[in-house]
Amino acid sequence: MTAPFVDAVRLILFLPVVTAVVLALLPSYRLSARLNMASSFVTFLAAASLFHTQPPSGHYLLVDDLNIVFVVLNTFVAFTTSVFSASYIAHELEIGRLTPFNLRFYHTLYQVLLGAMNLALVANNVGLMWVAIEVATLTTVMMVGLYRTDHALEAAWKYFILGSVGIALALFGTILIYMAAKPVVGEGMNGMIWTVLIAHVAEFDPALLDLAFVFLLLGYGTKVGLAPLHAWLPDAHAEGPTPISAVLSGLLLNVALYAVLRFKLLMAANPAAMAPGPLLMSLGLLSLVFAAFMLYRRKDIKRMFAYSSIEHMGIIAFAFGIGGPLANFAGLLHMTMHSLTKSAIFFAVGQIAQAKGTQQMGEIRGLTVSHPVLGWGLVVGMVAIAGLPPTGVFMSEFLTVGSTISHAPLLAVPLVIGLLVAFGALMWRLHGLAFGEPIGEAAPVEASSLPMATHLGLVLLAGVWLPPPLVAWFQHVAALLR
Repeated sequence: MTAPFVDAVRLILFLPVVTAVVLALLPSYRLSARLNMASSFVTFLAAASLFHTQPPSGHYLLVDDLNIVFVVLNTFVAFTTSVFSASYIAHELEIGRLTPFNLRFYHTLYQVLLGAMNLALVANNVGLMWVAIEVATLTTVMMVGLYRTDHALEAAWKYFILGSVGIALALFGTILIYMAAKPVVGEGMNGMIWTVLIAHVAEFDPALLDLAFVFLLLGYGTKVGLAPLHAWLPDAHAEGPTPISAVLSGLLLNVALYAVLRFKLLMAANPAAMAPGPLLMSLGLLSLVFAAFMLYRRKDIKRMFAYSSIEHMGIIAFAFGIGGPLANFAGLLHMTMHSLTKSAIFFAVGQIAQAKGTQQMGEIRGLTVSHPVLGWGLVVGMVAIAGLPPTGVFMSEFLTVGSTISHAPLLAVPLVIGLLVAFGALMWRLHGLAFGEPIGEAAPVEASSLPMATHLGLVLLAGVWLPPPLVAWFQHVAALLR
């Protein structure tokens, strides 16, 4: 391996671990928040440097054109979330919801989570990828229960139980992949190495591959939040610290989706195996339509946006299920835009909940009057996530609908209906939240609005102009996904 590549991967994987150890020992929450930000920033720079290298693969690690997109997006949102988190979590300490020990625990787990997600994305061993996703899951379980309230602990246990079922299904699917590979590549490590698997998968038993993919899709689909495997997600978003809601929606769901896409490539490379597209399209469309209608029934603002995440992960899964250069491009773009937009929305929602002292939408009104920056930030975020132009989400949804009309015209009907139903729900809620006469006192807001503004600025820019190198990169990756 070239030296720049080795150094970059070491930083991506080991810097979060080293930082986590240091953070566990630091008594000052202000210093730990700054170290958390600094480490996340360096990790992002290391990830971005991978665009300029031609790294070879090893037995355990692989950086290719597909996972670079995920790694850079993962580390960028992790960095901006750490900036938001520093002031947000400090306010939680001031009002007594958290203790200094809780903050030390929180910052330590934040870096463990970042390192685990990075490992899952660059692992060349499918077993190692499974372990990394399991570590990320357990880490977020502990962070969801950080407030130690009855509801938070219930949400954490629910997440743990359902997540454990999902990861167990994914483990069984991984074992089946090894069993399919064993007669062809022999016993030992080769049966778990992605680059070996993809080179020989055409010779694998298609029946075993079919069964493996069903278990893998159900297992990792639980982490993606696809219906009907989604039950943990709304509770985890509603009860955990808001920065973790941003990380869950913007990052962890993508990591699980990445695992599904890796195995989708295996299936596509075996001509006798079943096509994975129809399964992805079915779960994606079900998630979209189900979540769109559920948006009308939510009263908790964080829970509502949790269902919005289910909706959008459904759109992404549907796009990748259709396949082809245009739909895959739309899926990649929508994944990127959703991560940026939804994390920005949670940045705004977290500050709104602190200022209003509640997450109940019936008690939140007139934000553009009482808190103009937050109110208009929420307006832009909800307009973007609803898919209105000129935003990047509109572009990706437009491409998804166009590709559906070309490949499966009948499916375009429920797809568009789901999008319109979700649009109506979000616009209905936005009117009450942002406009009208404010309710209660206008408490000051202390968390930084810069991360929210940065994300929303990128989403708006993507709606009118995408850098040609980024377009070319997405087109290249879309072609690889088939």
